[in-house]
Amino acid sequence: MRKITVGLLVFPRFQMLDIAAPSDAFAEVKVLSKGSSEYEILTVGTTRGPIQSSSGLTILPDRTIFDPCPHFDTLIVPGGLGVFDILEDTTLTDWLAMQGENCRRIGAICNGVFALGAAGMISGRTVTTHWMDAANLSSMFRKAKVEPDLIYVKDGSLYTTAGVTAGIDLSLALIEEDFGKQIAVDVAKYLIVYLRRAGGQSQFSPLLDLQVESDSPIATVQGYILGNLEQELTLPSIADTLQMSARHLSRVFKQECGMTVMNFVNDARIDAARHHLEATELTLSEIARRCGFGNAATFRRVFGKRLGISPADYRERFHSQESTA
Repeated sequence: MRKITVGLLVFPRFQMLDIAAPSDAFAEVKVLSKGSSEYEILTVGTTRGPIQSSSGLTILPDRTIFDPCPHFDTLIVPGGLGVFDILEDTTLTDWLAMQGENCRRIGAICNGVFALGAAGMISGRTVTTHWMDAANLSSMFRKAKVEPDLIYVKDGSLYTTAGVTAGIDLSLALIEEDFGKQIAVDVAKYLIVYLRRAGGQSQFSPLLDLQVESDSPIATVQGYILGNLEQELTLPSIADTLQMSARHLSRVFKQECGMTVMNFVNDARIDAARHHLEATELTLSEIARRCGFGNAATFRRVFGKRLGISPADYRERFHSQESTA
């Protein structure tokens, strides 16, 4: 029988699902392989004694970072509210760095990647995290390449994921690497999840989190764009309407918003379309007209390219039963 030892780090206020989901996924391998393969799963605490998760549930780790540990083939670091409390714990960061040298691979779920960053393990690497933490991760670890839209990223022996349930995506990817696609497919079927999810984090995250203070002149620009999405909006037409030069508008908008005028227009159209798909029964053609895409074909193409899924699939996933016309 082939056995792979996996360590799951736990710290005060860790996210319980970040270790529970991989544990359940890994445990199914032994069942579905009829005992020919399995993972040995050990929890490793950053402190002695019981450790309480962010939800209030408590576990008693099998080991601590102060104890002798077996050689871990794979180490997984969860996220959670408490991750930011351990970033200056040099005992932990030194332990993580040592594991990085000894383990075949290390994974971080959600904002657990911040702990790997504090241990010096993501410099020059491509990583991801929950969309809410991506900007902070980029700011704190400037030598890391942060991909905020991806659900899961592998860079050599380093694996990082988006938030919470993305731990299942990571687990399935590791299972496929270790024991083949069929076992991974069987585990996914048992868990009633996709082996690979379509689309990225942008299907969940707001695209327009960049609106400026209401007393800023740029707020007027944003208001005009949001109120006229059905129009043919170009940089010159917006500037002319608001009696500004296109060059000045472009410079000031980028300075205050961190993005170009036309990127704001495009994201505003996608966000408006998402609202209609979630909350109304409007046809794709009508949504395309209201949001400035022109026709349904263009809408499908642009929407799919931006979010990684089609408008129809998005509506099926997120449509509210309490919809309006």
